[in-house]
Amino acid sequence: MPTNLNSSAPHIAGASTWDDDLVDWGGHLEPIDGRSTNRGRLLWKGDADGLPEAGVWESTPGTWRLVLPRDELVHFVSGRATYSADDGEVIEVMAGTVVHFREGWTGTVEVRETIRSVYMLR
Repeated sequence: MPTNLNSSAPHIAGASTWDDDLVDWGGHLEPIDGRSTNRGRLLWKGDADGLPEAGVWESTPGTWRLVLPRDELVHFVSGRATYSADDGEVIEVMAGTVVHFREGWTGTVEVRETIRSVYMLR
């Protein structure tokens, strides 16, 4: 199955292992341990204030603070992490987990094995 990022419907075959053209997105905005870095590839970014946005995202092990300014739907395709909400809820993610984080979600993320996801922000 081919990958075509210039299609009228951009698509990536094998998103869990695809490694072509991933861009270094740097470290997290609020690192706790400072080790974790990001990389990814945009599939789409809207014209109006950059939304919606969809792509592939990868993060290496580490811990950071997360504050989501908008809704985000995430399908994790590899790795393991724990999302701990400020209200005490704990969400364990691994390959096959789908999470809808609502706008305003706050907490910490601890990545134990490099995670990769396909995501959409609105």
